[in-house]
Amino acid sequence: MKTSNQLSPPTTEINPLSWLQKNLFSTWYNSVLTIISILFLYWVVSGLLYWAFTEAQWEVLSANLRLFFTGLYPVKSLWRTWVTLGIIVELGGLSWGILAHATGYLFNTRILIILGLIAVTCVSVAIPVGIQASIILLGMLILLIASAAVGKEIGSKIPNILSWLPLIWLGAFFLNLWLLLAVENVKLDNLSGLILTILIAVVSICLCFPFGVLLALGRQSKLPVIRWLSIAYIEIVRGLPLIGILFMAQVMLPLVLPADIRPDRVVRAIAGFTIFSSAYLAENVRGGLQSIPLGQTEAAKALGLNPILTLTLIVLPQALKAVIPSIVGQFISLFKDTSLLAIVGLVDLLGISQKILANPKFLGRYGEVYIFVAAIYWLCCYSMSLASRRLEQ
Repeated sequence: MKTSNQLSPPTTEINPLSWLQKNLFSTWYNSVLTIISILFLYWVVSGLLYWAFTEAQWEVLSANLRLFFTGLYPVKSLWRTWVTLGIIVELGGLSWGILAHATGYLFNTRILIILGLIAVTCVSVAIPVGIQASIILLGMLILLIASAAVGKEIGSKIPNILSWLPLIWLGAFFLNLWLLLAVENVKLDNLSGLILTILIAVVSICLCFPFGVLLALGRQSKLPVIRWLSIAYIEIVRGLPLIGILFMAQVMLPLVLPADIRPDRVVRAIAGFTIFSSAYLAENVRGGLQSIPLGQTEAAKALGLNPILTLTLIVLPQALKAVIPSIVGQFISLFKDTSLLAIVGLVDLLGISQKILANPKFLGRYGEVYIFVAAIYWLCCYSMSLASRRLEQ
């Protein structure tokens, strides 16, 4: 029997009314702040909805949807862009399925909601352009889901396939680049729109990662020359603005190369992003290296591993795993920084938006265009964030 001195166990279930009272209306000033916040949100959201459904002219998006994604790419060769997108979607689905094999599940409620929103977006955005584009985009979504299911089966039967994914993606990149450029009068500098943004972002990310790791290792080297050169590079680059480095890459890079070598403007932009991002990435990796206990290195030496094997098999994998969020954060920042390409004369996603707004038919449609561009940037950045969380798991 329960005596008078015994206490009842604490309640673990909280109903919505109790949660609201505890978190939003616990005191009189919290109640005032909650009411003010609700009124402010209502004012902002109602104004946006009123503008979106009554004043906004979304025809600017449907009329220029091809320009946003493929820019000035020849219309007769647009099938190449669809094939390129199909290769990326298929490999993305396979990679998703292989990574999902390690976590034990492929779909959850959040992923199903995201896939549903993507399906609705494909239909609502592509129908004004044509039913053919809508069917192709929905087919891409089905291909993604089917490839993910196949990838999970492959991951269960061939566990080592995960280590081959980077090489597969590298081969697919060169294949896609050949598909896009194997057209008469189409060069690297002629690419524009979202294609150019993704190309520069992907190449810069792939290049700045190994350079950043080498700089982090060089900063911790016991050789004074390597250590001080790494420190000088990191501190000098981190003290310069990105737009300045991009202008230096466009103007000064051809000056330090032989006279018969003139890299394309896209290559110079990639060099500028790589130089800038590798310095910041080096500091992220260095933080991961410093988080590894010294006992890990001593244990590796006791097992007879040389310094190279100790670094590649013991220290570096643990360090990179510890700083995955900060590394992906740097990648996301690099992707958003590609919006500066319009300043150095390249027609990226933001640059093609400015050309559309310069059309007399669409003067003053800044809100519609920039909201659409912001939605594309958010979708790409959130996808990177979601992929990093799956990779951590």
